Amino acid sequence: MGFFSKFSNGLKKTRESMSDKLDSALSGFKKVDEELFEELEEALITGDVGVRTTEDIIERLREMVKKQRNKNPEDVRRAIAEIVAEMMDGGEELKCTTKPSLILMIGVNGAGKTTTIGKLAMQFKSQSKKVILGAADTFRAAAAEQLEVWANRAGVDLVKHNEGADPAAVVYDTISAGKARSADIIICDTAGRLHNKKNLMDELGKISRVADRELPDADKEILLVLDATTGQNGLNQAREFKACAGITGIVLTKLDGTARGGVVVAIRNELDLPVKYIGVGEGIDDLQPFDAKEFARAMFETPESDEAEEDI
Repeated sequence: MGFFSKFSNGLKKTRESMSDKLDSALSGFKKVDEELFEELEEALITGDVGVRTTEDIIERLREMVKKQRNKNPEDVRRAIAEIVAEMMDGGEELKCTTKPSLILMIGVNGAGKTTTIGKLAMQFKSQSKKVILGAADTFRAAAAEQLEVWANRAGVDLVKHNEGADPAAVVYDTISAGKARSADIIICDTAGRLHNKKNLMDELGKISRVADRELPDADKEILLVLDATTGQNGLNQAREFKACAGITGIVLTKLDGTARGGVVVAIRNELDLPVKYIGVGEGIDDLQPFDAKEFARAMFETPESDEAEEDI
């Protein structure tokens, strides 16, 4: 299956929901006017893009229509896709050029954090990179055991302590093992809760100090894993975690199971957090590196996307 097809199939529910709303708005108008803008605004808000981001999109759309003198409502869909692509673009590439590089994974329980770590490990392993995992989410029952299943499946090393151990100690031992074993990528599972921001800040602060001390010159990514099915609540989670941790990017899971994928746009626009990966299925290959242009094409199914798909 081609790269665009993965995005397209994974965003099927979101696209169908969004397309229905946009089609309804566009079909009733013969020209681009203020009433059409109001209909489009409602369509985007109900598509879980969010009020603030929708207002930004509509404002840019007005400027684009005025500049390009678009008078055909059907041109509007293409214009919206272009605006969203521009809004989402930038910072999506994972920064892991040093040896070793460190990835810290955070996120609430149930978002798919452990599964995402396992899929990433398998993808890195398929690129002939040596990977070591650290089970530093020590407060969730059986978290280490679940990560161990993925480590065995991926054929990578795992460092774990007993349940309830100090997460920073696990990170320290994982980094030490990674350096001793010449690992390319160190991935640590941590911070699976958000009910107490002070505890979370203390925990992440301690982990960050350990990482900076032990790997002062290494590339580091702090990725927040969010469940797309939570919609705008995912945006709120991202806002809370951003206030507690130096998040460098987002991994949005379960996009294939929701019509609320528009929240990706809101997260990128309102929090200035790049999306690094999206999960569009259960398979290993269904964890896809994010591509803003492909995402916009798949989300709005513009005429260009049909032509491009024929070439794939």
